[in-house]
Amino acid sequence: MTKVKKVRYQAKGMRCPSCEPLMEEKQPTNLWLVLVISLFLIATFILFNKSGLAALVSVNSASSLPVFLIFGLLAGFSTCAALVGGIVLSMSKKWSNSYQPHLFFYLGRVLSYLVLGMALGAIGSIFQLSALFSSLLTFAVALLMIILGLQMVGIKLPGSFQLGLPRFFTRLVAKKIDSNNGYFPFLTGALTFFLPCGFTLTVQALAIVSRNPIQAGLMLLVFALGTLPSLLLISFSSLKFLEKPHFSNVFLKVAGVLVLFFALYNTNSQLNALGLRSLSDWGSRPVNGAESGLAPIVSGKQVLKMEAFSSGYQPNYFRVKAGVPVRWEITDQGVSGCTNAVISKGLFSGQIDLGGGKVSIKEFTPQEPGSYKFSCWMGMVSGTIEVEI
Repeated sequence: MTKVKKVRYQAKGMRCPSCEPLMEEKQPTNLWLVLVISLFLIATFILFNKSGLAALVSVNSASSLPVFLIFGLLAGFSTCAALVGGIVLSMSKKWSNSYQPHLFFYLGRVLSYLVLGMALGAIGSIFQLSALFSSLLTFAVALLMIILGLQMVGIKLPGSFQLGLPRFFTRLVAKKIDSNNGYFPFLTGALTFFLPCGFTLTVQALAIVSRNPIQAGLMLLVFALGTLPSLLLISFSSLKFLEKPHFSNVFLKVAGVLVLFFALYNTNSQLNALGLRSLSDWGSRPVNGAESGLAPIVSGKQVLKMEAFSSGYQPNYFRVKAGVPVRWEITDQGVSGCTNAVISKGLFSGQIDLGGGKVSIKEFTPQEPGSYKFSCWMGMVSGTIEVEI
């Protein structure tokens, strides 16, 4: 009866919910295979981010459009894979019945970059997303990704832990996701414009600086097109795997693990950007006696010297005295779209802009003792400054 019911549903282009449990039982998941594939993909992603390839492309408001295309390609295989690719993977099971939702998603993404890019060029520096808004948006997306990721690996949350949204709203959203209606995927794709990717924020900032609607729109359009190859690869590979029952169960589990990893990765980055404790704190510690000493004082100022790379900072740990002025000298050694600025919520306002192979200087006076975090504006790389009495 189950097979007959399944055939009837498929003939109508519909899923058979009651058939799915039995199908899953007939397609057992090889947990070791899932773990090996997941760890390989995660390691590849981390190694690419650490490779420094992003530093090979430097963009400014006068760069040609092909440069922005290459910049988008680099973003697509790094930070955009974590943010946007994570969303695509988390929706892959819901959108597995058709290519159409994926195409609407990318159409909404590309058009929003063109239209909103033109808006940024038109209104200049008036329109800027606050860091708090970007962080809250990322946390909200990460929470949704965690819930969907747990479902994809086969873990269902107890009823008491479900999100407390109105039932009519959750039913409406579920209906939109499951249907072939293009409005929901289109809107979801358009909203990716506001996700705080360091590469995207760089191009958005350059669009504001250009003060030219046409130029700004084209910059962001070409950048968005550059991110498409990697994201389309994620979408269409998910569809191909899901079409084959032999691979679909393993693929969904691997996709679920990756979604959970990207959710944790993005959450950790935003904790860094907000100056809060995170998993990155384990890597911000002195490695030898020289680095653990207090900063030297020259002409009444504590001098910190640091080199900034696309993959991180060297050193990334400092100790200073409270109440004594600090002169922080940061040398650009090939920063990327994410690492071309340094922020620290607890020590100073604004950001330290890096680039051009120059030495950027920031002077401030730490007042309160404590452990303060600094990071790139996306929080992907970070360090610590210990302020002592």
